[in-house]
Amino acid sequence: MKVVFMGTPDFAVAPLKALYKYHDVLCVYTQPPRPSGRGHKLTLSPVHKYAEEHQIPVFTPTTLKKADEQSLFKSLHADVAIVAAYGLILPQACLDAFKFGCINIHGSLLPRWRGAAPIQRAIMAGDKETGVTVMQMDAGMDTGDMLLKKHIPITSKTTAQSLHDEMAIVGAETLLKALTFLEEGILMPRKQPEEGITIAAKIKKEDGIINWHKTAKEIDCQIRALSVWPGTWFMHEGERISIVEAKPVEMPEQKPAGTICEDGVIACGEDGLKLKILKRDGKKALPLKEFLNGYSLSVGTVLS
Repeated sequence: MKVVFMGTPDFAVAPLKALYKYHDVLCVYTQPPRPSGRGHKLTLSPVHKYAEEHQIPVFTPTTLKKADEQSLFKSLHADVAIVAAYGLILPQACLDAFKFGCINIHGSLLPRWRGAAPIQRAIMAGDKETGVTVMQMDAGMDTGDMLLKKHIPITSKTTAQSLHDEMAIVGAETLLKALTFLEEGILMPRKQPEEGITIAAKIKKEDGIINWHKTAKEIDCQIRALSVWPGTWFMHEGERISIVEAKPVEMPEQKPAGTICEDGVIACGEDGLKLKILKRDGKKALPLKEFLNGYSLSVGTVLS
């Protein structure tokens, strides 16, 4: 197929690689370079870097709502546009531009977790599985007809990073299969069910604050879901302590929520959380034993 690819972050690179190998990628649309780092140097998106390395033409419009941008898009005469975490809303003129329209790779089992942060929200909610949905895009937010789904289990070890990496690979494989079926005319789009719709709201920095009145399992899910950004933390004597890794444990005697107990366990609303790796601001992450060699968490203290 002749393909226009639209994506920006690391998640979108795997499907772009797959398309480049098996199809004719006419061009790439991605977000414009952004300032980053201490020097605020303009940095290309991961998709932009891959496209330049493989001599694929790149477009970086700030909007697709203008008539001239829509005319340019239509003039590409592609068979399909593939969208993966692009970052711009596609107007109807773009959705209707090509024979097979615009197809999106979404990181959840729709209609569960429509929206900006499906990976993190699935882990935070304690879901036992998630997956990838390849869908036909429409004007709504992740409301289009479903083409193919692939399920991925969520375990007690799953983090946002590990799920992101697995989803990128699974998404690429599922996309290639969907395109083959589309070409052969054997793929029937299915409407999303009205039941089971949830919204994956954008992650905010304050989502990382730990509330010790939640259960240990809930806090563990929060830690694993927000491991990439913004992390999870509690305050102790005016200093922010981030929990990089922990494990829910049963407590023989339930203490008040937030109580620091022996063996690096903190009492929660239900059960306790055994700390494994901690980090102070500006310092490197350390296993609990090493961390406590340079910082005191007194047993009996009750964290707010």
